[in-house]
Amino acid sequence: MAVARNGSEEGCSWNLIRQKKCAERITLGNMSDDKNGKVRAILFDLDGTLIDSKLDIVNSVNAMLRATGREEMPIETVAAYIGHGAPRLIASVLGAESTESERAAALNIFLEHYEKHNMDATRAYPGVEDALALLKGNPMAVLTNKPTAASLQILQGLGLAKYFQGIYGGDSFAKKKPDPSGAQFILRELGAVPEESAMVGDSDVDVQTARNAGMRAIAVKYGFGHFDRNANPADQYIDRLTELVKLAEAKQWGCE
Repeated sequence: MAVARNGSEEGCSWNLIRQKKCAERITLGNMSDDKNGKVRAILFDLDGTLIDSKLDIVNSVNAMLRATGREEMPIETVAAYIGHGAPRLIASVLGAESTESERAAALNIFLEHYEKHNMDATRAYPGVEDALALLKGNPMAVLTNKPTAASLQILQGLGLAKYFQGIYGGDSFAKKKPDPSGAQFILRELGAVPEESAMVGDSDVDVQTARNAGMRAIAVKYGFGHFDRNANPADQYIDRLTELVKLAEAKQWGCE
């Protein structure tokens, strides 16, 4: 079963050794070798990619707004702010005129409410578990800007945590997506290299993360993240996660 993970200096040192060994074993010159094959590591975003969590997040934001004497916001207005982590979500909702102490207090209220209600309406998108089961032979992990504890709680509750070697949240690393450091650390943990790996997500943040880390970017057409296809085009766009299985079998990502 996957566990929530945090990056560390000790872990990085150990995995740099593993990465060096992996690089010696799987190189651009022998990647098509049948004996070595290809390590097809896949990193998944969570909200809007694996799970439809929009309503529970919005409801917790509005609970915070009520508790702080503010007016509630429409679902789509709040949803447009999702993707950069809870602190930025709350800062965006409160606006530039809010103080740091107001944002900190509001964040605590939001997180407390969300911890109790993050499974009220949240469900896996159609085809997600089928796809993960079929992709089980590939090294897979979750990289989200959502807090790690909530991510693990939801994935365990939905029975999806067992498919991943690691679940990494917005508090697992010093910097959140689209900074590449988290993705790079995870690939070292999985014994993979960027050229053989893909980031799957529903927003510009995920495409930018893939680009910054040297990975292939695969975008789902559903979800609720913001996508600007002109500014941040993905390598592939898919309607359902089950299409990943065909991409993997057809060797449509990674080094050729």
